[in-house]
Amino acid sequence: MTEYEQRLISLLVGTHLGWRYEARALPRLPRSNISIIASSGEDVKRSTLKFAWWEITGRCQLACDHCYASSGPNGSQGTMTDADWRRVITQTRESGAEMGQFIGGEPTLHPSLSDLVAHALDTGMEVEIYTNLVHVTPAMWETFQLPGVRLATSYYSDHPEEHRLITKRPSLRATTRNSARLRELGIPLRVGVVEVLERQRSRQAVDILKQLGISEVGYDNLREVGRGVRENGPDVEQLCGRCGQGQIAVSPTGEVWPCAFSRWMPLGNVRQDSLMDIAR
Repeated sequence: MTEYEQRLISLLVGTHLGWRYEARALPRLPRSNISIIASSGEDVKRSTLKFAWWEITGRCQLACDHCYASSGPNGSQGTMTDADWRRVITQTRESGAEMGQFIGGEPTLHPSLSDLVAHALDTGMEVEIYTNLVHVTPAMWETFQLPGVRLATSYYSDHPEEHRLITKRPSLRATTRNSARLRELGIPLRVGVVEVLERQRSRQAVDILKQLGISEVGYDNLREVGRGVRENGPDVEQLCGRCGQGQIAVSPTGEVWPCAFSRWMPLGNVRQDSLMDIAR
């Protein structure tokens, strides 16, 4: 591994989905070197996990044209069984992680989300559910209120039509209403205002969220991954979160990535190997 590649890995900084990430600009890394980083094991993997993304479904009610996972109404639940996910969650905890985030797609569309959340809590981990808050069933509200569970969502505008232009569905009212209810119930919620359009009403969106009493509000920009690709396509300049350094993502098919955005950098598959072996 070259000095440049080591520096690249060390400069990929950030946190979980939904915040503005800051990374110093670097010259584009040749594709051949990217594949070396993705396949050379110890270069991006670490022995102790702190956090995991569990992408349990590719289905979503929305069809955002910037979706890094290319999710939508016709998305698949993947090939991972409930038993597979329980095993991965257990192995995540055994690898040292104290928190896991359920993502998608829209994780609330997975029929076993509540059971998987309960299992994660039973292992001693904290749980975050990244949801669009478009439709929340009574059973899901009960899950949201479990001790150790927190929520996260994306928000785009205070204007219904602009919000719809981004999500491709009339979703602003539902997301706002359910965000307000989370606040009323005292359920921890953080919101990422994702800036996708020029002159987007993101500042006004933040104002609405603050009026609802939501204090954890951050910004994020378009990621050129999945349907978010505009010009350059997915590459290391789009990465957002300490890839492989204490964090790891598992897909609906069991594929493991250094983070939820580095989908072209597979490290292995949990249906073939244990998460501990892959993350080691």
